[in-house]
Amino acid sequence: MMSRSSDLLLTALAPAIWGSTYVVTTLMLPPDYPLTVAMLRALPAGILLLIAVRQLPHGIWWVRAFILGALNFSVFWALLFVAAYRLPGGVAATLGAIQPLIVILLARALLASPIRSLSVVAAVSGLAGVAMLVLTPKAALDPVGIAAGLASAASMALGTVLSRRWQPPVSALTFTSWQLTAGGILLLPAALLAEPALPPLTHLNILGLAYLGLIGAALTYVLWFRGVARLEPAVVSSLGFLSPISAVLLGWGVLGQSLSAAQLAGMGIVVISVWLSQRAQRMPVAPMVSGAAR
Repeated sequence: MMSRSSDLLLTALAPAIWGSTYVVTTLMLPPDYPLTVAMLRALPAGILLLIAVRQLPHGIWWVRAFILGALNFSVFWALLFVAAYRLPGGVAATLGAIQPLIVILLARALLASPIRSLSVVAAVSGLAGVAMLVLTPKAALDPVGIAAGLASAASMALGTVLSRRWQPPVSALTFTSWQLTAGGILLLPAALLAEPALPPLTHLNILGLAYLGLIGAALTYVLWFRGVARLEPAVVSSLGFLSPISAVLLGWGVLGQSLSAAQLAGMGIVVISVWLSQRAQRMPVAPMVSGAAR
C-alpha cells in the first residue's frame, strides 16, 4: 500500500509541475518561438541525462527510443503548440483532456488491459471537470486547431502505452534520457527551418529555459516514466488532469487571474475523477467489453 501510494504521489508531481509551463513561458521566455523552446527544453536535458547515465541504446532500442521520443515529445509538443496558437487555451486544454479515454482504448488493444466501467466514468468526469476549469463561453473553434489538439492527445496517449509495453532493462533515468535526446534531435530541424533565430537571451530567459529543461522535462519525465512502468496506464494518464489545476492555481496566484465558482467546481470534479481512476483498478472488471484479449 505504501509503495503504491508513493508511486502515485511521485508520478502526480510530474503533471503538477507541468502546470507551471504556462506561467514560466509567459513571464520568462521570449514569445513566438514554440518549436525552438520545445527543442531547447528537450535536447540539452536529454544530453545531460545521457552524460550522467553513460548508457546508449542498443539494437532495437535505438528505433524504439526515436519512436517514443517522437510520440512523447516531438510530435506531441509540436501539435500542442499548433493547437495553442489556433485555439483559446481552454479549448486546447479540454481537447488534451481526452487523453485518458484514448489511453484506456489503446491499453486494451496493445496491452490487453481490461476496460473498467469506473475508469471510463473517471475519464469522462475528468474531461468535464477540465472543461469547467478552463473553457469559456466565447471560445472559438478552429478545425485545424481542433485536429492538432486531438492528434497531440493521441500522440501522448500512444507514447504512454508503448512506454509501458516497451520496458528496456535500464533505469527510468536512462529510459528518459534516450527519449528526451531523441525527441530533441527530431525537433531540431523543425525549429531551424520553421522559426527565426532567437534574439539575445537575457538572464531571465536563460533561467526560464533551465527550469523547463531541468525541472519541467528531465525531472518530471523521469518521474512520469517511472510511474508508467509501475502503475496501470489508465491510472497514470488520469494524473494528467492535475496539470490544468496547477496551471489555473498558478495563474491565480502569480498572474492575478480570477477564479470563478465554476472553476472551483471543476477542480473538485477533477480531483474526484482522479480518485475514481485509482479506485477503478481495485475493483472487478465490469462486463462491458466482451471477447478475448488480443
